[in-house]
Amino acid sequence: MDIRTVRTKYEALRPVLTERSRRLWAATEANALGHGGIALVEKATGVSRSTIQRGLRELEAGVGLSPDRSRQRGGGRTPAIVADTALLADLDALVEPTSAGEPSSPLRWTAKSVRTLSGALQTLGHDVSHTTVADLLHGLGYSLQANQKTREGSQHPDRDTQFRYLNQVVRRSVQRGQPAISVDTKKKELIGDFKNPGREWRPAGHPEPVRVHDFLIPDAGKAVPYGVYDLQRNEGWVSVGIDHDTGSFAVNAIREWWKRMGRPVYAGARTLLITADAGGSNGSRLRLWKWELQRFANRTGLSVTVCHFPPGTSKWNKIEHRLFSHIAMTWRGKPLVSLATIVSLIGSTRTDAGLRVRTEIDRRRYPSGVTVSDDEMARIRLRRHRFHGDWNYTIRPNT
Repeated sequence: MDIRTVRTKYEALRPVLTERSRRLWAATEANALGHGGIALVEKATGVSRSTIQRGLRELEAGVGLSPDRSRQRGGGRTPAIVADTALLADLDALVEPTSAGEPSSPLRWTAKSVRTLSGALQTLGHDVSHTTVADLLHGLGYSLQANQKTREGSQHPDRDTQFRYLNQVVRRSVQRGQPAISVDTKKKELIGDFKNPGREWRPAGHPEPVRVHDFLIPDAGKAVPYGVYDLQRNEGWVSVGIDHDTGSFAVNAIREWWKRMGRPVYAGARTLLITADAGGSNGSRLRLWKWELQRFANRTGLSVTVCHFPPGTSKWNKIEHRLFSHIAMTWRGKPLVSLATIVSLIGSTRTDAGLRVRTEIDRRRYPSGVTVSDDEMARIRLRRHRFHGDWNYTIRPNT
């Protein structure tokens, strides 16, 4: 039998051979070949001479292993933590220096990758690879963890009470058949061929090319989407601005919603309830916001009630997870190359629950730094509610 025949047989069997069966097969072939068989099998298969000789000894002894084992008990390399008893303690001290009582650890301010940890352990006299470090970390109960947003900082003492009050006002408005909306500004978006988070189906190996750096394209600018969400009808309006996010811009978006979507279905409405964050262009302290709401009330004849969410609780605003989150899913993985693209994607947003969205580009200019004087504030017909009048107030028409 020549070397080519042995190699062909081995290649055919190799996918199904275990460590033990490979050893015994190589020994059987070498034994059948007689003198020079070990060298020939070693050359043909790459199985070492010592492994073949070990297989021959097992065949001669006639004492096999149990079917579920490839080696005798105690065989193989000694585990690192057995050969080096101080390894685990030093590794734990490097990963968690404060809890392990080693605040002066050289890795306290270093990104703790397994290769970094392996290098630090080697400087301490341990012979350990990065793969062994990874296995040891898993054994100690460690895993790769990202930061988790759970700390909200100090909470306003009236936070929960304001939530209950806001819910009561919304419930009363809905029961009376009066419109109730949630408003906010969505994250500003750079216009151009920039990377947009998320993925979409494309031909394999052909991702859409985008810019490496997210630098503003002066001729394209930014898009400022301001949303209005109808809490009763599961409908949304988004004005896509191209200038500053001011109180005038915010109220104009509400005005456009009322003209296009609100008034046709709430023809007999006498009041409008707005729930909004405490900051931004619709902030509870923003004079321009209240001044523009007075103008809106005068023009429409509606009494406008505003209830603000307490500071730091904007994530509870309904518009965030009933409208904005679905818009983000609609355009995931798609570069927002133009205002027309943004408007088309927002307008195509749909959900199984029946969400319908309309949108329009607002090309007006809204200069920043506009001030409202004390005399103008005095002309606002504003009535503060008994509970937290800074968060809850009603603006009535002057005419």
